[in-house]
Amino acid sequence: MNNAIREKEKMTIYQVFPRWFGNLKTTLVKNGDKTENGTGKFSDFTPGVLAKIKELGITHVWYTGVIEHATKTDYTAYGIRKDHSAVVKGKAGSPYAIKDYYDVDPDLADHVNERMAEFEDLVRRTHDAGMKVIMDFVPNHVARQYYSDARLSYVQDLGQQDNTSKAFDPNNNFYYMPGQALILHFGAKEEDFEYSEFPAKVTGNNCFSTSPGKNDWYETVKLNYGIDYMNGGSYHFDPRPDTWNKMLDILLFWAGKGIDGFRCDMAEMVPVEFWNWVISEVKKAHKDILFIAEVYNPDEYRNYIYTGHFDYLYDKVGLYDTVRAVMCGQSPASDISYCWQSLEGIQKNMLNFLENHDEQRIASDFFAGDPRPGIPGMIVSAAMNTNPVMIYSGQELGERGMDEEGFSGRDGRTTIFDYWSVSSLRNWINDWTFDGTKLTEDQKRLREMYARLLNIVRTEPVIVNGEFYDLMYVNKSNPYFNSHRQYAFMRKYENEVLLVVVNFDKIEQTVRIELPPEVFKALHIRDNKAAQLTDLLTGERSVSTLTDAFPYQVTIPACSGRMLKFTY
Repeated sequence: MNNAIREKEKMTIYQVFPRWFGNLKTTLVKNGDKTENGTGKFSDFTPGVLAKIKELGITHVWYTGVIEHATKTDYTAYGIRKDHSAVVKGKAGSPYAIKDYYDVDPDLADHVNERMAEFEDLVRRTHDAGMKVIMDFVPNHVARQYYSDARLSYVQDLGQQDNTSKAFDPNNNFYYMPGQALILHFGAKEEDFEYSEFPAKVTGNNCFSTSPGKNDWYETVKLNYGIDYMNGGSYHFDPRPDTWNKMLDILLFWAGKGIDGFRCDMAEMVPVEFWNWVISEVKKAHKDILFIAEVYNPDEYRNYIYTGHFDYLYDKVGLYDTVRAVMCGQSPASDISYCWQSLEGIQKNMLNFLENHDEQRIASDFFAGDPRPGIPGMIVSAAMNTNPVMIYSGQELGERGMDEEGFSGRDGRTTIFDYWSVSSLRNWINDWTFDGTKLTEDQKRLREMYARLLNIVRTEPVIVNGEFYDLMYVNKSNPYFNSHRQYAFMRKYENEVLLVVVNFDKIEQTVRIELPPEVFKALHIRDNKAAQLTDLLTGERSVSTLTDAFPYQVTIPACSGRMLKFTY
């Protein structure tokens, strides 16, 4: 059986954090260690679990936190050096404080000595389930005590040949503050000796201080790609800096494991010239591999797409921030139009989402306090264009993220620093594997809605390939349409027209949508011609028409939407 993903599908990503995804432990201790709180494993992604993820309408799984990172758990018995507690956040540690680019997190293995083979098995199982694999590539910074014990003999370790008497050298892998020691003024001391670093390395968030603060990325050090920040930011890219070559080798190493794509952490903190070179080099050997960039500066979007050769960029500062404000009643729905307008020409390259590991959960007290406003938000994010859309594990169950796990605190996010388990996911796993009584009816309905939506946007040709037409400009002053709480647009492909209307209100609304003559001309729609009408979210069918002679009336449920497909 060929499980390859069909070419004409929209990319739908399921981000999942393996450390807590499969952890079913219910007795949890704040700041607990691995023994107390348990940990998920690669093996928790069984064929059955992967089938259920695929059932949501998922094409790609982003396994977050796979590469070995600094931790307070002692793995010295397996030849892995111990990290000093002063430079580890939380008991489990940050998955973005990379300790060995050539290894996987031992926490996630059933048998630590076989951890890489277990990860390779996970990649195979995911492919067998008909989905592709995305993993993190963290290029900007590494753990303060980075050391690769898994690298091949021909690979020189990061910093191994650095001239530490120089603050900057194009062939150094790190930046230094010669003659000065690192000083940390915070953190519980768990060892009987202080953490020592001399000379001090520059901290990962470009903190050029020997005393990084508590809010700095103090557990990491910045990698040197040939920019001399100490002297005005001059570029030294020719000859090619040593770090560039090392990063290429790392990317090729993981691509060789069958990885289908990389989500590149804080990509804009690494020069676009590096990406221009390295992505081209990787794609020479693996032409279909994807690169997704975490970039937050809209002024740099086109640079990272056209010069950097990224396939997709996070649309956080634009669509995410705007839709979040609309969901929370802080901005009018009509503001969403400004998002696509600012992205004219590159919308297809943006990755849309409403949750990820950095952002607060929709249902948390810090966001909407309720998962239902996420439905209209996801319809907009998923159906506006041909570009990919992502959900975060637990989002489809209304996970609130309101636990106080330890280092993270109660912040509306699900911890990436602590050993923990997530109640909504525990209940979901128990629900379909055992007695079917763990999830609430609301959670079941929410997951069913996400599954319907993601399967629709993944496969419907009018969404996968169609043109987009915004209807807000003609309805902004429409007395029968509240542009503060409703949003409407159309998509068109061949003989299909899709009218999408969402309602951010918590009560049902009946609206009348003005359809301007321009939309019929722009999308080549026959005015007032009878068409078969399918409500994609309910499956209901009828016959209807679209015309500019009078508004189209539709009733929209609270915190939901209608996706009306007209087939001519």
